[in-house]
Amino acid sequence: MDEFGGFLDNIFEKGFLWFSHNNRALMMTKAIQSQFSTEYKQGLLLVLMAGILWSTVGLGIRMIQDASVWQILLYRSVSLSAFLAIVIYLRSGASPVVAVFSSNLNTHVAGMSLVAAYSGGIFAIQNTSVANAMLLFATAPFLAAILGLVVLREKVRAVTWFAILISLVGISIMIYDKTNGMALSGSLAALGSALGFAIFTVALRHGQAVDMLPSVFLSGIYAILITGSICALIDLKFVLGFSDGSIALGMGVFQVGAGLILYTVGSKILPAVELTLLSLAEVILGPIWVFLFLGETASVNTLIGGAIVLFAIAGNALAGARRKPPMID
Repeated sequence: MDEFGGFLDNIFEKGFLWFSHNNRALMMTKAIQSQFSTEYKQGLLLVLMAGILWSTVGLGIRMIQDASVWQILLYRSVSLSAFLAIVIYLRSGASPVVAVFSSNLNTHVAGMSLVAAYSGGIFAIQNTSVANAMLLFATAPFLAAILGLVVLREKVRAVTWFAILISLVGISIMIYDKTNGMALSGSLAALGSALGFAIFTVALRHGQAVDMLPSVFLSGIYAILITGSICALIDLKFVLGFSDGSIALGMGVFQVGAGLILYTVGSKILPAVELTLLSLAEVILGPIWVFLFLGETASVNTLIGGAIVLFAIAGNALAGARRKPPMID
């Protein structure tokens, strides 16, 4: 009986220890899940806010009355560079000039590609509908996939090739009715802007950069030098009216700069598929703002072609999320 009683005591003791251990593990798991859920929600909110800020680019440019592409980009780049210089200094304690001089060739290529993307984007919005421009901007990930194959020898999934073909159908429909010179040039400029963003992405990946801020800051410096020179050469005035100047300066800080900071922080929390899907908020909201505030509508071709492009982007992102990870031996 003593042996049996000792056996029972041993069973109860082990059971109590097992229960205590698993109860603590359960509590720790719940705490981790709660923390993850909070961080996840914060990431969603940050990236969504970035998309909302970026989506105002069309409205901002539409509200500018007299300034040209180069004047808008000059003013926007001045405020963007000043804003990012402060952010870089507060974050690292180092002068942003040090970040520029310590950057490699890939950072400079990324910076220059952003200048092309920004100027093409502004020209596109000035010469075609905001909906048309924003939807064509959204093709940048597909162009980045093709450039990644050529430059980085990255494998492009079959589903991505299929999505690219679908998006080409949508693009063709969108520009089919843009046969007059200015509208067609606006659509081509939008595609050129998307190519600039794609080069920016591939250049950062090639240099294995984890921080976009130095490249974007450098793009602002390059843009100031280039647009300032162009304004001087073609005799564009450097002093804009109060309204145009205020809007352009505000876009540099809030629309580009603050949006970039929010996206950078949020992207460290969320998976790539959700970043892609949330970035569509920029494309969808852009035309809504100009419709609500300025009454601008999109053509039937733009709506049909744009829906096809959005379907291709979302489908490609969701297909990537469903891929199973490779087995580990």
